[in-house]
Amino acid sequence: MLIDEIRRVAEVIPATLEEKRGVYCLAYTVAERKVFLSKKKLTYRARFRIAEDKKELRFTEMLEETGSGLSTGESDIASGFGFKKETYRAGAGPRQGSIEEQSKLLGTRYSYTFDFSTVRRAIEEAAIDAGYAFTYQLTRHGL
Repeated sequence: MLIDEIRRVAEVIPATLEEKRGVYCLAYTVAERKVFLSKKKLTYRARFRIAEDKKELRFTEMLEETGSGLSTGESDIASGFGFKKETYRAGAGPRQGSIEEQSKLLGTRYSYTFDFSTVRRAIEEAAIDAGYAFTYQLTRHGL
């Protein structure tokens, strides 16, 4: 079964694989930075849906950067120090190579060697071997 092969891919990375309402999310923490009392994390997320009726796997991926901890001068507190938690996305790519471009941009802040294209290729190969079409989606809304 296709999802069993994708689970094996996730185990090798090692990444978590969760399913919610028919959409699977594969997540892997690529890098973490801890500075003073703050923490930032860069996570690779691949989301996909398997359409059994069409024999198709629709796929999208993104880099997500999250952070929490003490901030300096960014809050309304008089001392200039405060606690801040934020989540934001580095974006999802509509064209081939865009996640690599994001990676280069975020590579100035993080040090890592994770190759995003190997995950995409492994899932694509598993889908094709199982007789499914592989479609790279612009955003996850099309999943």
